[in-house]
Amino acid sequence: ETHTYVFLDHMRAFILICLLVTFGEGWLVPPRAIKTSRSSCLHSSTSADDASSSPSPGLSDVGFVLLAGGTGSRMKANMPKQFLELRGDTVLSHSLTLFLKTLPSMACGSPAKVVLVMDERYRSDFASWAESGGLVFADPGVERQGSVENGLAALASCAPEAKFVAVHDSARPLVTPAEVLAVVGDAKEHGAAVLGVPCKATIKESEDGETVLRTIPRSRLWEIHTPQVISVPTLLRGFDKVRSDGLEVTDDVSIVEAMGEKVKLTLGEYTNLKITTPEDLDVADAILRDREISMAS
Repeated sequence: ETHTYVFLDHMRAFILICLLVTFGEGWLVPPRAIKTSRSSCLHSSTSADDASSSPSPGLSDVGFVLLAGGTGSRMKANMPKQFLELRGDTVLSHSLTLFLKTLPSMACGSPAKVVLVMDERYRSDFASWAESGGLVFADPGVERQGSVENGLAALASCAPEAKFVAVHDSARPLVTPAEVLAVVGDAKEHGAAVLGVPCKATIKESEDGETVLRTIPRSRLWEIHTPQVISVPTLLRGFDKVRSDGLEVTDDVSIVEAMGEKVKLTLGEYTNLKITTPEDLDVADAILRDREISMAS
């Protein structure tokens, strides 16, 4: 038994080291402690922590499209990653709890609707979330942009009062209420906004995958997260352009960029990681455990 405790202590220390190596001090300090003068064509950033001290934007005119149609092949699991367990619940359920329970309890109102983009064969396990009427389902597309378009169509149909749509990856279960409210507030002011953090790693470009072409200046690079929040009319116009021009986009605000419109950067937290590999689950578990300890103390 003693050996077991020693092993667990060593494992906790190993995970802590991994967190520090992966996120630096960003996972230990609030976003306002991250000093940055970086800017880009997406506009200069707003901190989620700054927004938490400001009046919260209302959510009654905001719909959430939660993407849960991925297969998660890199997880090497027998089920999609969004259905794996994370601290006693599924990865997906952490986002559902945030959008349908936590945010409405913070006096910012309930979202206009939450659209869960999910294959029909998995919906029975999440049907109870739809009983209150706040959640509806939509079919996934072949690619991400098809899933977003299907979710947007469902939102426009069942919640015409939604003026903004917040698209979120279910594989990002660690996004905080402050981050969500900050990016929603920025979108309401600028028309479109996206969560992101300044890139820490050195990025090199290669044409052949074998030799370095050039080093891209890190001061101009941002790692983009979700939610990505866009006005509904803007995104509808964007999808018209995507279809007419035959464009392929990898994220939602790229559609806005393709129309030549600006997107506001909202400074988020480095802990808003995307669950992609088995190691990510261990890191996410450690972050959530740390938050639980902080809330209890």
